[in-house]
Amino acid sequence: MPQDDGVLPRWAVTRWLVECAGVVPAEIRPSLVQGLYGSLPIFLGGVFNTILVSSIVAIRIPTPAFLFWAALEIGLATLRLPLLVKGSRAAKSGKRAHIDLYILAAVCWAASVGYGCFITVLSGDWLAATLVVLSAAAMTGGVAFRNFSAPRLVMVMIMLSLGPCAMAGVISGKLIMLATALQIPMYIYAMTHAAYRLNAMLVQTMRSERENGRRACQDTLTGLLNRAGLEDVVARRADSTESGATLFYIDLDGFKTINDTLGHAAGDQLLVEVSQLMRQVTPTMDAVARIGGDEFIILANEMDPTTARQTAQRLIDTLRGTSFVVNGNAVKISASVGISIRPQAGPDLSTLMLDADGALYAAKQKGRSRAVLASGTLPNLYLACDQGSSFQSVSCLIRESRTPGAVAT
Repeated sequence: MPQDDGVLPRWAVTRWLVECAGVVPAEIRPSLVQGLYGSLPIFLGGVFNTILVSSIVAIRIPTPAFLFWAALEIGLATLRLPLLVKGSRAAKSGKRAHIDLYILAAVCWAASVGYGCFITVLSGDWLAATLVVLSAAAMTGGVAFRNFSAPRLVMVMIMLSLGPCAMAGVISGKLIMLATALQIPMYIYAMTHAAYRLNAMLVQTMRSERENGRRACQDTLTGLLNRAGLEDVVARRADSTESGATLFYIDLDGFKTINDTLGHAAGDQLLVEVSQLMRQVTPTMDAVARIGGDEFIILANEMDPTTARQTAQRLIDTLRGTSFVVNGNAVKISASVGISIRPQAGPDLSTLMLDADGALYAAKQKGRSRAVLASGTLPNLYLACDQGSSFQSVSCLIRESRTPGAVAT
């Protein structure tokens, strides 16, 4: 979906931060980035904790360095919260979100925590240092949990928040603090490894969900949409600003004879080749679907009657003029087409198909291998037009229902 481009970062550094190890399908990446906006309670808990701790330490040690840290935490919180709320709403609606600023603010927050750890350990106030370091270590769990959809971001944030603590421990010269030079790197590695593992599990789950979704909406034989997939396309069109729709209901003429004569395997092969040809003939159509047996649906934007008939006739002529080879046998096939045109995007698939189905039946009754347009003005009435006639002046067959014998001339 094009709108997903608005979710992905634009800056090279922020794109690198949200990239994952291995190959991630393009359709999954936007969802992974959207995951960075989740878990608002964890975010609020982390912000409250850092502001509280930095303020307490600033009161205890009211030097410019600590007062600056407290002010920095408050400023970052004031920046990050609106970015989170607005970005989350924008991502859900497919609009451009300030994801680059949001990621950059998160990195700055991690760096501010690391700055606080660094100056507190070097202050020699071990009570304050214990509070700050334990608080920072506890928050890394929240960092990993909130951001494991972007494990590189997790790694950078934990390194920025805890790495300065290890550096300060070495600089302090205290033997007990030297242990942090060994402990914290191992802790950073463990949390980063956990984030990568969780990310791999998430990506695999999302891949499986999308594959299952594709299978649920895809005809297993031809690879075209099935009825469920077609209903999804129609539903999306109804929610969009599309003005209307044209539906072509196609039934292959004489397919049962070919299937019975050459076997079901040959019939399946023919269906696959016909579906490939339909894709080639209708490259700009919204959807091409096989809804069962030898019945196909093509969905397109609203057309005028002449264009719709010409499109259907082109498909009929292409099928009739193609020699398919199945199991070494040259096979000819033709098709009848029922056309339904709706000037509004509102009708559901059943309504569109009901109109086109009646028109298709009329085409079969008129001798097959022809296109018939369903009347858009008379409910449940269909105009079956001879191939040579126009829609402005036609010799028509008017039909009230699909019941044989209910056709009036």
